Amino acid sequence: MSDTPFPAFAMRRRLPNLFDLVAGVCILAALIYVASVARGTLGRLDVPEATAISLDPAYLPGYAVRTTLRMFAALFFSLLFTLSYATWSAKSRRAGLILIPILDILQSVPILGFLTFTVVFFMGLFPGRVLGAELAAIFAIFTSQAWNMAFSFYQSLTTIPADLDEAVKSFGLSAWQRFWRLEVPFGMPGLVWNTMMSMSGGWFFVVASEAITVGDTTFKLPGIGSYVALALEQRSIPAVLYAILAMLIVILFYDQLLFRPLVAWSTKFRFELTASEQEADPWVLRLLRQTRLLRAGSGIVASGFNKLAGLRLSTPSRAVARQRPPSKLGDAAFIIVLGALLIWAVWLIVTFASAVLTWSEVWTAFSLGLITLARVVVLMVLATVVWVPIGVMLGLRPRWGRRVQPLAQFLAAFPANLFFPIFVVLIVRFSGNPDIWLTPLMILGTQWYILFNVIAGASAFPGDLQEAAANLRVGGWLWWRKVILPGVFPYYVTGAITASGGSWNAAIVAEVASWGDSKLVAHGLGAYIAQATADGETSKVVLGVAMMSGFVVAFNRLLWRPLYGYATRRLTLG
Repeated sequence: MSDTPFPAFAMRRRLPNLFDLVAGVCILAALIYVASVARGTLGRLDVPEATAISLDPAYLPGYAVRTTLRMFAALFFSLLFTLSYATWSAKSRRAGLILIPILDILQSVPILGFLTFTVVFFMGLFPGRVLGAELAAIFAIFTSQAWNMAFSFYQSLTTIPADLDEAVKSFGLSAWQRFWRLEVPFGMPGLVWNTMMSMSGGWFFVVASEAITVGDTTFKLPGIGSYVALALEQRSIPAVLYAILAMLIVILFYDQLLFRPLVAWSTKFRFELTASEQEADPWVLRLLRQTRLLRAGSGIVASGFNKLAGLRLSTPSRAVARQRPPSKLGDAAFIIVLGALLIWAVWLIVTFASAVLTWSEVWTAFSLGLITLARVVVLMVLATVVWVPIGVMLGLRPRWGRRVQPLAQFLAAFPANLFFPIFVVLIVRFSGNPDIWLTPLMILGTQWYILFNVIAGASAFPGDLQEAAANLRVGGWLWWRKVILPGVFPYYVTGAITASGGSWNAAIVAEVASWGDSKLVAHGLGAYIAQATADGETSKVVLGVAMMSGFVVAFNRLLWRPLYGYATRRLTLG
């Protein structure tokens, strides 16, 4: 006999309803369409149809699906990279000494630099197949998404409040349980916002990622990026507008279906002692709660994940605290080995480049790097002054944040290439100086790292501290200086690190603007790398990438890392 008082009613509650039918039809139709579009990735690369690009807007839906699939594939690998790389960097002091500088270097390497050295590898995995080029494009998009996600999660792991850490030790949780019960939930608000920023960052470089060059041959994979590149080449304003409309529709779709529910879900992981105001759930979550089969299926998946996260796969984390501090002899040996590897790497680069380069060429690259550095510093100051107050306002007012969220994603995703017609025409018309008026293109995609991270910091700011400040009547500049700026400062530093590195990357796109036959070039290291890539001069590409990496790492070591350390020591909640 059933234990349920009303078995017929319970059985009826498990049967599919109209909402299940509608959701199932939509999901099945989307999967069929995605599968039909993705079939092109399995064909041969030398077939004209495999890489043919048409400006007919009827092809844009298929191009949009291809581009979006690449970006979500890259986002999946970026998430795996973040959860492993950032965790290792935060938990191992010696590993962090290596991995964090490597992350600084990786985020400074321009996307063209990655494509120059990785295309041959991926094409070799699937010779003559579109899939090889697709993997190269996905990897290029990965390089525009992964670094800021890793920095965000690393920042969360290094700023966990001490009382939460003590609670985990008191409960005797294993390292595996600690990771899923404390570390991932605590870092979730910042990680969700940086995931949105990563998607937008992928759009910003989508033109470069979908152009695959092998030898003297360039393959343009079907996608919105290739569509934009062809539209700019043929000076087709209607095609540019069609591409902008397609981008807007795609961004609105995944904002409503994915990121808006994720942001609402991540708010439950805020670190606070008093309950904050509950906001209405997004319509997607409300709709899913009306279903029966999907809700039951999601419950089964969630239950399975909770059981997996609750497994005691290692010794309790309190055992870690009993370990003796690392010996000075071990640290010295580690530093010696690390220094030897660094000297060997520098020697390899110098040997490779010195065969065809002179010291005058090195000085030229260094001088151009100083010019780009000046642009980055000025733009970072302006972005900080503008977006920190706006980010705080949006983060503390979730209702406004949800309204602005899709607009911010769209503006962050807007490729600088689409502004080329406007900038080129205006600069030529009014005889402007490209060194000055091309500079704003550098900050178009990177300023949003600051905004999104400050929003994440303000939205995670504890409600009890806000109430305490209000009760004590702390306001004006005192409130900014003593309450909110210290609260969001760790998030700001994370955003500023990725924004400054991204600005260097964007210099390759921003310092060379073309519209049809008109081409404007600004003096800078980005233009140097772009021109060397176009000319196929690998040695100059290596020199430019190495010089750019050196500037970014030095800038991070001298400015951002000390600020990051200060935020970790003095501005951690708890």
